Amino acid sequence: MSPASTGASTVVDAAAIATASASVPVSDDRMAPGGPGYRRMSFALFLAGVATFALLYSTQALLPLISGELGVTASAASWTVAAATGGLAVFVLPMSALSERFGRRAVMTGSLAVAVGVGLLVPFAPSLPVLVALRAVQGAALAGLPASATAYLAEEVRPKALVTAIGLFVAGNSVGGMSGRVITGWVAQEWGWRVAVGVIGGIAVVCAVAFRVLLPAPRHFSAGSLRPGVLVRTVREHLGNPLLRRLYAIGALFMTVFGGIYTVVGYRLTQEPFSLPQGVVGSIFLVYLVGTVSASTAGRLVGRLGRRGALYLSGGTTAAGLLLSLADSLGAVLLGLVLITAGFFAGHAVASSAVSKTATRGRAQASALYQSAYYIGSSVGSTAGAVAFHAGGWGGTVAVGLVAVMGVVAITVAGSRAAARA
Repeated sequence: MSPASTGASTVVDAAAIATASASVPVSDDRMAPGGPGYRRMSFALFLAGVATFALLYSTQALLPLISGELGVTASAASWTVAAATGGLAVFVLPMSALSERFGRRAVMTGSLAVAVGVGLLVPFAPSLPVLVALRAVQGAALAGLPASATAYLAEEVRPKALVTAIGLFVAGNSVGGMSGRVITGWVAQEWGWRVAVGVIGGIAVVCAVAFRVLLPAPRHFSAGSLRPGVLVRTVREHLGNPLLRRLYAIGALFMTVFGGIYTVVGYRLTQEPFSLPQGVVGSIFLVYLVGTVSASTAGRLVGRLGRRGALYLSGGTTAAGLLLSLADSLGAVLLGLVLITAGFFAGHAVASSAVSKTATRGRAQASALYQSAYYIGSSVGSTAGAVAFHAGGWGGTVAVGLVAVMGVVAITVAGSRAAARA
C-alpha cells in the first residue's frame, strides 16, 4: 500500500466552505450507533474496506510463486505490491478533489468499479512489467476509496461516534487484507497464483455491488468546485498545520513497518528453518483478525489513554513484535506478527481519525494527504524491506521496521512537548 503527492484539485468556494465547515446544527440528524442507517452504512464501508485491501495486496502473499514463475528476484516481485500502493498514493489527492465536486458515494462507487475491472485482467498478465503496470492502474483506481470514505464519515456521523466508525472501516481493511492473503495462499497452492488473483477479483465484485446497494445517500455533503487555486490553498493550509504534519508522518512510518514485514514474511517462512507450504504461509495472515479487533477498539483506547498515549502503546506493541519475530521459532514469529498487527492497526485508526477531527474544512484533502503519506510508507516499506531482506535476511527487515517505530515515538514526543508549551 502507498502514497505520493499529486495535486488535482477540489475545493469549495467561499459559500460552500462555510457550509461544509460549519459543524452540525443544534438538532444533529447525523448517524450514530443504534440510529437509522448506521448499521447499513457501517457494513457498506466495511465491505468497501474488504475489497480495497483484498485487491491492493492480492499479490503480496504470492510473491515467492510470482518470483518462481516469472524468474525474478524478491525485490523485483515486490514491485507488484509497491506499484499498487504507489498508484494509490499518487492519485489519492486528485480523487479526493473529485469527491468534493461529485460526491463521496459517486467517487467510491466509480473507483471500486474500475479497480475490480482491472483486477479481472491481472491474472492474464504475460510478464512482470505488464503485471506491475496493471497493479499501478488498480492502485490509482482504489485511491478514490480511503479519503472519500473518511470524509463521508466525518460529514454523516456524529463526532462522538467518529473514531468508532472509522475504526470499523479500518477493520474492514484488516479483514480484506487477511482474507485476500489466506484465500490466495490456499488457492495458489493448488492452481497457481493467477487463479488465486482471479478469485480475489470475483470476491471484490460481490463486495462492490453490495457496497453500492447498502450505502445510504449522503445528507450533509456540499459540492465544491474543481478550481486548482482553491485546492492548492487548502493543501497548503493542511501542510502548514503542525499537528496534521505529525499525523501524516506517523501514518507513513507505521505503514513502513507493516508493508516491509508482510511483503517479506512469505519468503522467510518458505525458507529454512520453517519451509512451510504456500497454503500454510497464506494462513499466517489470519493474524489480521487481531488488527480487526484493535482497530475497532481504538476509540475506547483513546478515551482511556488520550491520543498520544494510544500512539505510544501502539508503537511499543509494534516494536515488541518486531524483536520477538527475530527468534527462529515459529511460535515466536507468529506472536511477533500478532503484536505488530495489533500495534499497527490501532495506531493507524488513532492517527487517521485524529486527522478527520483536526481538519475543520477540506476534510477530503486532509484525509487524502494522510492516505498519500500512509501508502508512500507502504511502498517504501515493501521495497526497503525486500532489499534489506536480500542484504541481511530477516534481521535486516526488522531493523528497517524498528527505525520506523523509533520515528513514530520521536514524533509523538515532539507532539507532547508542543502541547505542553501551548
